Amino acid sequence: MSGCAWGAAPPLLEALGRLWEVQAPLGSGSSASVYRVRCCGDPRAPPGAVKEFVPPPGPRSGPARRPGARPPAADCAEYGFRKERAALEQLRGHRNIVTLYGVFTNHYSANGPSRCLLLELLDISVSELLLHSSNQGCSMWMIQHCARDVLEALAFLHQKGYVHADLKPRNILWSAEEECFKLIDFGLSFKEGNQDVKYIQTDGYRAPEAELQNCLAQAGLQSETECTSAVDLWSLGIVLLEMFSGMKLKHTVQSQEWKTNSSAIIDRIFASEGVVNSAIPAYHLRDLIKRNHQECECLGQWLVVASAAASAQCEEEYEDILEDIREECQKYGPVVSLLIPKENPGKGQVFVEYANAGDSKAAQKMLTGKIFDGKFVVATFYPLSAYKRGYLYQNLL
Repeated sequence: MSGCAWGAAPPLLEALGRLWEVQAPLGSGSSASVYRVRCCGDPRAPPGAVKEFVPPPGPRSGPARRPGARPPAADCAEYGFRKERAALEQLRGHRNIVTLYGVFTNHYSANGPSRCLLLELLDISVSELLLHSSNQGCSMWMIQHCARDVLEALAFLHQKGYVHADLKPRNILWSAEEECFKLIDFGLSFKEGNQDVKYIQTDGYRAPEAELQNCLAQAGLQSETECTSAVDLWSLGIVLLEMFSGMKLKHTVQSQEWKTNSSAIIDRIFASEGVVNSAIPAYHLRDLIKRNHQECECLGQWLVVASAAASAQCEEEYEDILEDIREECQKYGPVVSLLIPKENPGKGQVFVEYANAGDSKAAQKMLTGKIFDGKFVVATFYPLSAYKRGYLYQNLL
């Protein structure tokens, strides 16, 4: 197995009281590598993935680092393991986040004992899907499915106080077994308000505030503000734009033209005759992405909230639910308008317009996770322009 830290012959690993055979490498980074593994002696057991955090060879000690400099790779490996383990344990159980089965130590690593995560094995990544799209973009069905699944994952982890901080096509994988997309790689994640990593996100998917923070850190300066969950939404906007266009946009989003007028570039991409997509209306996706990058801190002033509205049996009960939801939503800012569609599309959801993006963001964070009339609430942002055109996107959540 070329490049494998465990040598050429596939070794046997002991994890969770079972023996696992390493079958193939799946990928590697600066401080970790991932391998496909199979449980020995139980052909019915599903395969898994082992993420091994490998310290590099050589001494761990060295000259003192200047403030803001990157820590040694050996420290990165151990710290990355502890960070990702803690995040996955706290986020365990959500269908759109990779499942952590357990942790163990590999005593046969070439550079000494290494820490490992045993994870569920997922299938193709969005990055690979883009390669297969032949620069024509993914189907609107696939984009819709990905947007919904990732938004649900982000709503959950943001409600838990986490920022993923490295959202990109390689970190969004498809689960054929559960027929959904899942987020992986929480090595850069942090609790909002307690950011312990300065170099976050990947080039091409990095929000402006993260870019500024990275530049200051490289210069040995301390940023006065920390990044928030908004950086994940920025990255998601770029991912969806790449899925629609079929193009890598790293150089585009790093250009001065993008920084000056990203909205015009997005319009050109959606107007391109070379973009092949289904007949499903695409303007709602365009507006979602544009509003994300225009306001930076949210995808729009409209919230879509999964609620108990669909269970109303009569007009009087409907009005009671409407008033109860209005009263709850007004706790986070003035409500400009509120709509609960009685028929599809949109039935079972609530559209709430706030006066400004700040109130909308606060409401999204506080409402997600609440229980309303026995139902779990999930809130996300919805483009105002799409709503004004009368398009209520039934499957956003």
